Amino acid sequence: MAGKAPRKAPREAGGEKDGVLDFVTVTVADLRLALPLPAVRAVIRLPELVRIPLGPPSLDGLAQWHGDAVPVLDLAGALGRPGGGAPTRETRVVLVGHRGQMGGQTGGQTVGLRVDAMAGILRSNPDRIDPVTQEEGGLDPAMLDGLLRDGPATILKLDALIDRQFGDPAETERTDRGSASATAGFGPVPAGGTGAAGGAKAGIDRQALLVFEVAGQEFALPVDRVREVLPAPREITRMARSKAHLLGVMAVRDRLLPLVGLRALFGLEAGEGQAGRRVVVVRSGSGQAPIGVLVDEVREILRLDPALIDPVPPLLAREPEFEDLDGIARAGSGADGAAGGGRRLVSVLSAERLFRHGAAIGAEAGAEAGAAEVGGQGDGMEPARPADGPDGTGGAGERFVVFRLAGAEYGLPVSAVREVLRRPDSITPLPNAPDFVAGVLTLRGEVLPLIDQRRLLGLPADDAGTGLSKNGPAGLERGRVVLVGRDGLLVGLLVDGLSGLLTVPVERIGPAPAVSAAQRRLIRRVATLDVARDAAGGARLILLMDADSLLDMDRLAELPVTPR
Repeated sequence: MAGKAPRKAPREAGGEKDGVLDFVTVTVADLRLALPLPAVRAVIRLPELVRIPLGPPSLDGLAQWHGDAVPVLDLAGALGRPGGGAPTRETRVVLVGHRGQMGGQTGGQTVGLRVDAMAGILRSNPDRIDPVTQEEGGLDPAMLDGLLRDGPATILKLDALIDRQFGDPAETERTDRGSASATAGFGPVPAGGTGAAGGAKAGIDRQALLVFEVAGQEFALPVDRVREVLPAPREITRMARSKAHLLGVMAVRDRLLPLVGLRALFGLEAGEGQAGRRVVVVRSGSGQAPIGVLVDEVREILRLDPALIDPVPPLLAREPEFEDLDGIARAGSGADGAAGGGRRLVSVLSAERLFRHGAAIGAEAGAEAGAAEVGGQGDGMEPARPADGPDGTGGAGERFVVFRLAGAEYGLPVSAVREVLRRPDSITPLPNAPDFVAGVLTLRGEVLPLIDQRRLLGLPADDAGTGLSKNGPAGLERGRVVLVGRDGLLVGLLVDGLSGLLTVPVERIGPAPAVSAAQRRLIRRVATLDVARDAAGGARLILLMDADSLLDMDRLAELPVTPR
């Protein structure tokens, strides 16, 4: 480096104090790199990452940091270097601030850069920084801002590096304008359709039910009585002298939620452990605090003609074990079966009667914990939130149907989802259709297009991490079809499984980081949540999809998908 003329301070290098510049130095593959200290917001250990589709190959996923969804790039991959092996104890993520253009945010966007290790902090005088006149170590000079003699280290142009990975921000903003038109896609729902699932005929007000399984039997609750579905807690605090079906309480956002166990309530066989189970949080509808119902698996969302929900037979209604049922639904055998065929009987639970069970244990919890610790309610339970409006929103937040896909969770507004059904055993292919259209589905006499979400989002066909296979038995057993409809259009989305319903506070919903124009068109928002204390898992990120974009087949076919 000797003999080269001194240069002025790099454009992105800052933090100058008494003419001295500060840098954070890191190691990536065989490189030693310097990042301007003022651009560095934090250096953290490798967090849990959620895969986001339609991003560049160097994108590892999204991480939650201080309530924000932060994209994390593999810096080695972004620089065109061979990626390292598995993360080690030295692996770090450097969180840097990017220009406000990204994602249309005036305050700038935080981006994570995964590095092999942090080397330290280096101070240098501007006259100890040499210009880049040619490729340095095989790196593009357009992404470099100088060479530190005292490192030695190469200074990165962070904005140029990140812009190259995520594309032109102006193109991202152009994809935000406009939404799906009423005439786009495969055409309107056939005559008599209203956009409700299965071509629901005008005048039929279908009952929406969340179906779940306990000990191999199917139960359901009205969707409008379900606030959210949470992972089952690792431990449940039992109350003294309570009945067997009153399991105890779990902590949810620093409040106590009473839990009712359906296995004991209905005398079903005992299960083995809590792995994979869910807690369906039920609102009583009477202004009281909610309760939790422990279930084995959330199966689907059905919309049935109320005439297909029969009252409990009088002979059984007199028995105490049947007093918690509101009726018995006659559901079809699958997505391609006729509703009410009689081959499936689903027990519909009464939210009001379940609440009476929860109130009993909640009172005991309140007596032990003290009313002051539970917001003055005196019953040990979280205060009820205002009921949601017809559009799925309310004073407490927005409601979403959450489903799983390739190890990540996605959400769609409740108002846009008509049903969630089991994946059919066979799908009729549609000739000359776009690659992401798996075929068509016959549902109660209507023919609907099926979108393979994995193909649409550029995700692998098989996911060894979840045990799902596109064609294998596991995929057929656990896969679901999410029916999305609006303004006379209806399509089915093939997904891996259903997580349930979720009410997300408005303050926990923000714009999704714009990693590509295609992603920004389909996934515009993200929910960043803290999982309930004592529940399985940690921070939770849910990618919120745009329903109108999913209904516009013409625009979907034009998506500039980045190969993974």
